[in-house]
Amino acid sequence: MSSVQVEPTVNQQQPPSPLMKSGKPPSPGFKRWGRRTPFIRYGLPMISLTVLGSLGLGHLLQGSKDIAKVKDDQEWEIIETRKALSRTGPLNAYNPKKISLVEELKALQEKVDIDNYEYKKIPKPKEAN
Repeated sequence: MSSVQVEPTVNQQQPPSPLMKSGKPPSPGFKRWGRRTPFIRYGLPMISLTVLGSLGLGHLLQGSKDIAKVKDDQEWEIIETRKALSRTGPLNAYNPKKISLVEELKALQEKVDIDNYEYKKIPKPKEAN
């Protein structure tokens, strides 16, 4: 017995390739589409990715800003309630002293005498030992 190789003929059907879903070969215009206009093949996806990415990030950042605003509002309400409680607290609970700069200057001049002083030598770092 001799082995005979059978060549595929035109009439025999071959399984369709993954590019041919409908059994028809892709149109030659589709293959050349990216070569003729590289903007559609490379530029348009890049620009759309950039625009959609910025919109998505903007949406995410807006959510974090809303959360931060709610937190600030809650903290502000806590501060306001504390102030309200201190206002309605016991009478004369807090009386700040009225301080004038002239009085403070006089008190400081009484404590420190700037006319009587002594010269003291400040040791250098090497002389400290």
